[in-house]
Amino acid sequence: MSTSYRPPSSRRLNSGAWSRLKPSAIDSLENVGLPSKGETKYVLLLPLLDLTVVTDCFVDRWLKFCAETGNSAELDRQFAAMSIGNNETQQAKTDIQTTSKSPEQKTSASTLLSTTPSPELAVVLMAMRKLREAMVATARVDEFAQRAYMFIIRTTILLKHWESYHAALLYLLRRIHIITPLSATEVQEFVGYYILDLACRQGDLQTVYKVKSDYKYSDRKIDRVIHALVHDDWVVFWMVKGKVDGHVRALMSWSEKRMRMHALKCLARSYFTAERGFVERSTDSVWAALVKDMEVGWELDGDRVTIRRPKAR
Repeated sequence: MSTSYRPPSSRRLNSGAWSRLKPSAIDSLENVGLPSKGETKYVLLLPLLDLTVVTDCFVDRWLKFCAETGNSAELDRQFAAMSIGNNETQQAKTDIQTTSKSPEQKTSASTLLSTTPSPELAVVLMAMRKLREAMVATARVDEFAQRAYMFIIRTTILLKHWESYHAALLYLLRRIHIITPLSATEVQEFVGYYILDLACRQGDLQTVYKVKSDYKYSDRKIDRVIHALVHDDWVVFWMVKGKVDGHVRALMSWSEKRMRMHALKCLARSYFTAERGFVERSTDSVWAALVKDMEVGWELDGDRVTIRRPKAR
């Protein structure tokens, strides 16, 4: 019996496990799409989204980043670098601190205040947005969504990334809290953040008092901050700022420039000369930063600041 001859196929077969190329490393946080851009890859992860996954993908990476940063000053620098529109301000502070320090301190000051944001922090921040959009797209208001939103809000407040924490605060209080109620302590915490954002960043004091009435909110430190903003009391404002935690202090920082300017105007109208230390304590800032950022034109002679001179008669 004869058999017909078949030439070998010219098609290249898949080498599969025999491939000599190393598989590319895929970051699990970057592998999820953005629903707002029409990407639907997030749907594949929905059955797996639970608190354990959130802890593995976000909390662990966040804590690892904080631990590897080294010190609180460097951590503050990284947070500031992630704040939108803050790079120019931070660079000015770098120049100020570098020129005002002794030569042996210039290198460390310049390194400390570098404005290069961390790629790891950027990945975590984008992954938070993807998770938040996925939960909004699927209308999740369960306990998982509640805990995830709480973590996202606390983290992005420290980063001063209001584009992330403002929308998350509204969704947590107006949607999730209605279906899955927060505890009394949690309501106190996140309503306080919402009130501070309204007062310090948005300057909407009318809405502040409405929110306080709606939630029957009362907190001594937050009330003192609001009172200081209403009455331009920079003494109380700086005093409270030194006694609150990092989240409240980050929200209060939105009003720092306005309070600092008001303090300078008060000094300008009240004194001819003043001690340098008194001016720095009144504005909660160093002299070099006042000259650079606030464009203060007063004369400094040793430790004495000449604010204005009496008119000659």
